[in-house]
Amino acid sequence: MSAQCDLLIKNGMLVDPANNIHSPMDLAIKDGRISQVSEDIAPDKAGQCLDAKGLHVLPGIIDLHVHVASAFRAKFGHRMMALAGVTCALDMSGPVEDAIQGAKDHGAGLSIACIHKVQPGETVSGPDPGMAELKDLTRDCMAHGAIGLKILGGHFPLTPEATSRSIEAAAGEGAYVSIHAGTSATGSNLDGALEAIGLAQGRPLHLAHVNSYCRGLKKTPAAEAETVIAKLKENPNICSESYLSRINGTSARLANGKPASLVTATCLKQGGYEPNRAGMEAAILEGWAMLHLEAGGVVGLAAGPDALEYWRRREGNLGCSFRVNPPDARFVLAPAKRPDGSFVVDCISTDGGGIPRNSIVDHGLALVRTEALSLEEFVTKTSFNPARILGLGNKGSLSPGNDADVSIVDLERLKPVTAVANGQVIMHQGLVMGRGARFITTPAGLDYVKEQGLDAIVVDPARTPFLKMR
Repeated sequence: MSAQCDLLIKNGMLVDPANNIHSPMDLAIKDGRISQVSEDIAPDKAGQCLDAKGLHVLPGIIDLHVHVASAFRAKFGHRMMALAGVTCALDMSGPVEDAIQGAKDHGAGLSIACIHKVQPGETVSGPDPGMAELKDLTRDCMAHGAIGLKILGGHFPLTPEATSRSIEAAAGEGAYVSIHAGTSATGSNLDGALEAIGLAQGRPLHLAHVNSYCRGLKKTPAAEAETVIAKLKENPNICSESYLSRINGTSARLANGKPASLVTATCLKQGGYEPNRAGMEAAILEGWAMLHLEAGGVVGLAAGPDALEYWRRREGNLGCSFRVNPPDARFVLAPAKRPDGSFVVDCISTDGGGIPRNSIVDHGLALVRTEALSLEEFVTKTSFNPARILGLGNKGSLSPGNDADVSIVDLERLKPVTAVANGQVIMHQGLVMGRGARFITTPAGLDYVKEQGLDAIVVDPARTPFLKMR
């Protein structure tokens, strides 16, 4: 007799706020979908059974801000996300063709979406592209599988006018659009965040990693966080996420003797280093700038003389991180709510992937342990809300018929134990076994994704709750 389910997860504590479940339940999976949720499902007709006794079984974690293109170590990023218990993620800059190739070559079983970067001199002609050029970029990247655009303002700024045009162009094409705040008039700081909200002019916009604009450059970090919270409450067209890691991630590359990224320059100055070659070298040598280096199948952080020599050999073409994210801003932003009880900052993210800070489970569950968030609220911010924002109606909850995306976590150790994506176990007890990827695209990119040999999940930002949650 054939198995009634492919995978059975028994004896776990299921937490699914969308279905008002927080109790011991079993969960059965068949053909990539959740087939049954019940108090006691017989294991004798299951193809595979996992015992989750003492563990919490959650809807699959969706990270709404990662980087897994080749410049961010795609070779390791997919594996690093699976190890972190993530089952679905949004790559925030691409380029989309690169993200697709990385998913093909290095996928660990996750579902991946991508938004394509708007970068002066690379994907657009300069810092002030016109509407026609921006619309052409939007159409082209969506035809190649992207779901929209990422404005890299804090790193590679556009003019304020071109930034607003980019948001308008995306809205006109029914595309997703996100921004790392900052323009030629502001930076990656509180002023840039407030400017970005205004430049949206009421249009849908994803304001990336709001914590990174609250590093104490204008006011105290907590006061900056409260200012952003107040502005987000006034602008329900803006969705947002924040990460909980102490470190940020940026580029270690120089251009004409100075950091190619304005974020890198700002981080150097925060540490008391000049934003030039001598300052970068001193920061690496003394441990303020930590390079992203590969070791043991993942990307780690390194500084000191050997790291400096590696940076010189690579001519700076790798990533680096700085410990610049103050805890008080992170802890103000994460639990903040609107009058209706919904979260001001919709999601917990990592800005990770190939950047070594895939910390949703350990840092997020630490907030649960301290009662800053309930476990239901953690699930809302790490699965239900990001699923709604991306228009993934079959993810974000454990309803029968939904995609079988499940994250099993150890609340005592603050660790992911098992990750299941689309019905397949992709990670169990630190062993990554997932392969390939499903690529999330729009109707415009469906044929291209299929031509690349990937299974596709189709969303339509213009017809889903994308950025229109309230």
